[in-house]
Amino acid sequence: MPPSAPASPAADQVPARAAAVWAALDPLVAAGRPLRVLDVGGGSGTLAVPLARLGHDVTVVDPSADALATLTRRAQTAGVGERVHGVQGDGDQLHEVVPAGEDGGSWDLALCHSVLEVVDDPAATLRELARALRPGGTASVASANRAGAVLARAAAGHPVEALALLEDRDPAPRRAARPARRRFSPEDLLALVEGAGLQPGSWRGVSVVADLLDATSGAAPDAVRRLELALAESSPYRDVAAGLHLLATRP
Repeated sequence: MPPSAPASPAADQVPARAAAVWAALDPLVAAGRPLRVLDVGGGSGTLAVPLARLGHDVTVVDPSADALATLTRRAQTAGVGERVHGVQGDGDQLHEVVPAGEDGGSWDLALCHSVLEVVDDPAATLRELARALRPGGTASVASANRAGAVLARAAAGHPVEALALLEDRDPAPRRAARPARRRFSPEDLLALVEGAGLQPGSWRGVSVVADLLDATSGAAPDAVRRLELALAESSPYRDVAAGLHLLATRP
């Protein structure tokens, strides 16, 4: 069954392309119990601030000082500055900035969204994330989907780049110094999560159609959101989504 529409008021602030992610998180974050949330690579607080508005205490770890400054301003403007905390650091070195207690991790929920594409070592980042969670805690992991990226490049008229992505090569090797972003298959993502010692649930597609139905199409946002929710956990639609998402539990 596809996820139902989110019940949280904060869900209205989430773009339609992320509707499936929010629907998956909603049973955890809208249950009425304050959670300790760790947002790795959460940058300027796209999810941290809505979660804080629901009453959760959120710590964002990000390497960008500019992004963390924006996070602080956004949280203060939203009236949740006391529940949002920014820490500068890297995901694969979490133990240096959010040390675990003697009994292991203590976070109820850890977010790792759009991070594995750019970190030096995705496996190490997920191991650090798993260590930070308390036993029974939940990790929310989202990444770019290789199949979706291949089709997007092909549809945009770039078959050479599409083939490079299909073969897991850099689609633009001549560009300036920035490293190529990784893309993952569902199998890749599941293997990384399991390798970190987490127990993954089922995966879903993120932005199956929302990126196609942009503002110029005139499509009603509510209609796009409903369609996203209907397609997110159904193959073959989820297989070609722009992104992948899953929840996993620390045993």
